[in-house]
Amino acid sequence: MLEWQPGQPVQPAALGALAAPAGAQGQPAPPSYQGWKLVWADEFNKKGRPNPQNWQFETGFQRNHELQWYQPENARCEKGLLIIEAKKENRPNPTYQAGSTDWRTSRPTIEYTAASLNTSGRHQWQYGRFEMRARIDARPGLWPAFWTLGVEKPWPSNGEIDIMEYYKGKILANVASGTDKPYTAKWHSETKPVASFADPDWAKQFHVWRMDWDATAIRLYVDDLLLNETPLTQTVNQDGTGFNPMMQPHYLLLNLALGGDNGGPLADTPLPSRYEIDYVRVYQQ
Repeated sequence: MLEWQPGQPVQPAALGALAAPAGAQGQPAPPSYQGWKLVWADEFNKKGRPNPQNWQFETGFQRNHELQWYQPENARCEKGLLIIEAKKENRPNPTYQAGSTDWRTSRPTIEYTAASLNTSGRHQWQYGRFEMRARIDARPGLWPAFWTLGVEKPWPSNGEIDIMEYYKGKILANVASGTDKPYTAKWHSETKPVASFADPDWAKQFHVWRMDWDATAIRLYVDDLLLNETPLTQTVNQDGTGFNPMMQPHYLLLNLALGGDNGGPLADTPLPSRYEIDYVRVYQQ
């Protein structure tokens, strides 16, 4: 992980005073950081379903052999928060096919549900400051995320940026680009155990996750702590095309997954579980 380089628009230590709680906490939101303009935000202040002009939903079993069936019903706005809820359920899988070898269609039942929403086809940005204030559930088997995907090329050649991921006791800050093998990513990943924070109640509190992304680098933070700095010279796809997926627009995703390839076993984690998001904001210079 590289250190902060001088000459950036705002030094990390200067950000805390501007990151005042908002939404559910009733504090005024900063209209902008110095040198940055707020170009898009969802404060989730309207009760009910998330704004369809901002978000669309994934449905069904999607990726990573995860346990949950995604459905819009598991996301709602309430008291200034977007709540993404994971629940234990038991109902038939409508896509079930007897004898199927596809993990999505070989499961006869849906045992868990959650929600995944994104701004694809609605809002996308190239470069800027992307910020989320949220509270995550850090119990076993849970996998909340705040991330981006590029609009062109298949994964991972489109580029993936994980501004926030949590699973197996740690938060992750990742950047992924393409290799010379289809569907195989080159990862620039940093992790930090939740137990390493001085506060034993860290996971019970709201925190601010942020990405500062420009034409030179991607910097990922939690509460102004720099977790990962990836120069864009290292994100060019390795397939010989010279295409850099971090030099194209990306859209945002919010989801709560369960288990799967990385989430780990749910063990005795009782459900429901709530991933609570106060706001999502995008600034540009």
